[in-house]
Amino acid sequence: MSEKIKYQLEIEVKSSTKVLYNMISTPSGLSEWFSDDVNIKNDVFTFLWDGSEEEAKLLAKRKGESIKFQWMEDFEEGEKTYFELLIKVDELTNDVALIITDFADDEDEREEGELLWTNQIETLKKTIGS
Repeated sequence: MSEKIKYQLEIEVKSSTKVLYNMISTPSGLSEWFSDDVNIKNDVFTFLWDGSEEEAKLLAKRKGESIKFQWMEDFEEGEKTYFELLIKVDELTNDVALIITDFADDEDEREEGELLWTNQIETLKKTIGS
């Protein structure tokens, strides 16, 4: 098993941290931009897209700041991977950014992942009027 590549994206989002946190941490918020529908049971989020579903275990949640998940497939295989959505506020300008941390198997998958996250965050920005 080869080591996965960790990568981060930082995307400015014109939003209050309260609204943004709600959009990244609740099933109703996530279903508006991340997937078609989201269900939660015992800290396992089920994300539904066009008839397919993926489950992710909630690893950590800091109210108003961040949420971290691990895909159940990776969890069951003992992988040390996760994806995290972290809200960052610039102390000088009060600009709000979303920092996404994720993992990929190789450089091609990393590029695909970055493009997918960028597109998803654009949907998020449109949804909240950013």
